[in-house]
Amino acid sequence: MDQSHSAYGAQGTAHALAEVASAVVRALTDRRGMSFTTAATLARLERDGPARLTALAAAEGVAQPSMTQLVQRLEAQGLAERIGDPADGRVTLVAITGAGRDVLAERRKARDARLADLLATLSDEEQQTLGAAARTALPLVRRMLEDDGVRPRPLPAQHDTGSSR
Repeated sequence: MDQSHSAYGAQGTAHALAEVASAVVRALTDRRGMSFTTAATLARLERDGPARLTALAAAEGVAQPSMTQLVQRLEAQGLAERIGDPADGRVTLVAITGAGRDVLAERRKARDARLADLLATLSDEEQQTLGAAARTALPLVRRMLEDDGVRPRPLPAQHDTGSSR
C-alpha cells in the first residue's frame, strides 16, 4: 500500500469516525429538561470532584457568567451545591449532590437502554462487527480525551459477547 493511499484511508476513517460520534451523541442525548452543557458539567463534577466556577467554565468552553447561571439553576434544582475549599477558606467550589448523581445515573440508564434497543435491530454478525470496531476505536478515543485533558470515565465490567477477543 503506497503512502498516499494510506493517508487517504486514514482521513476517510477519521471523517467517518467523527460523523459516527456526532450522530451517536445527537441520537442518544436526552434533551428533555437538561441541556448537553448542563449534563456535561454535572458529569465533570461527578468525575473530577468539586471545582471552582472559573475552572468549570473554562473546561466546558462557556463564559463565566453563563456558568454562573447554569450553576445557580443546578443549585435551585438540588443537583449541585457550593462548598468551601478545605485548602483555602476564601474559595468556593461547586460540587455535585446525591440528587445530581442520581439524575446522571438515570440519564445513563435511559441512554444505554435506547442504544441496546437500537443494537437489537442488527443481526448477530453486525453486532459482533460493531463490537469489534468499538473495541478497536476505544483506545484511540481514550487517547484523544487524555490529550484534551479529560480523564475518561471507567467503563462498566465488560460482558462476554461470544467473540474470541
